[in-house]
Amino acid sequence: MLKIPKRLRVVDDLRLQIDWDDLVASSISIQQLRNACPCASCREKSLEPPNPLRVLTSSEMLPLRIIKMEPIGNYAYKISWSDGHDSGIYSIEFLRSL
Repeated sequence: MLKIPKRLRVVDDLRLQIDWDDLVASSISIQQLRNACPCASCREKSLEPPNPLRVLTSSEMLPLRIIKMEPIGNYAYKISWSDGHDSGIYSIEFLRSL
């Protein structure tokens, strides 16, 4: 049976707290959530070897924040990030697995 989020909130600008309808509470770090972005470009980028010489952009140097989190139907959430990324669709099942 699909578990449904009853309440989502950012705690201390560091974690996303999700209270589920089965009384389970999940706490996911903002950075972990961003790193787990399921969009095609992020999945492809995660397969690349790390580049220690890559220069960070100005937005990457700022603390990462969720700008907006909007429901997509009854099955997912779209998250807009402070680094400008907004193409990841996080299914409810995926959020629960994190």
